[in-house]
Amino acid sequence: MQIHQLKNSSGGKTRKRVGRGGKRGTYSGRGGKGQTARAGRNFRPIIREVLKRYPKLRGHRNRAAGLTAFAVNLAVLEAGFENGAAIDPRVLIEKNIVRCVGGKTPRVKILGRGDISKKFNISGCEISAAAKAKIEKVGGVVN
Repeated sequence: MQIHQLKNSSGGKTRKRVGRGGKRGTYSGRGGKGQTARAGRNFRPIIREVLKRYPKLRGHRNRAAGLTAFAVNLAVLEAGFENGAAIDPRVLIEKNIVRCVGGKTPRVKILGRGDISKKFNISGCEISAAAKAKIEKVGGVVN
């Protein structure tokens, strides 16, 4: 017996050949009408649909997210610094009151919540009107 003389005992299942008429009916196993019933159908890549929905605004990809200033209240400065201290963003980083963002010195805004009794020399920070009034009332300096 040679290998070409071997036969499968189960017979096997014949493959469905669609689109050739015969006893398969009008649709020949392709279902209903539409794109999926056509020969040579090509679906558009899904990534293209995603890219078409993506906003195409000028500067959209370069817009910086979350670059708001760190808020520091006067009560925190009162507890963390002694009388006559010079306060700027670098000093606040050293005291772990604010942290660096992307290796850069962040913007800091001093807000007026809390009372102070110490004089501070504040520079390089944004400051609210209420905080500025309280600092100058005690005798501090805002640059």
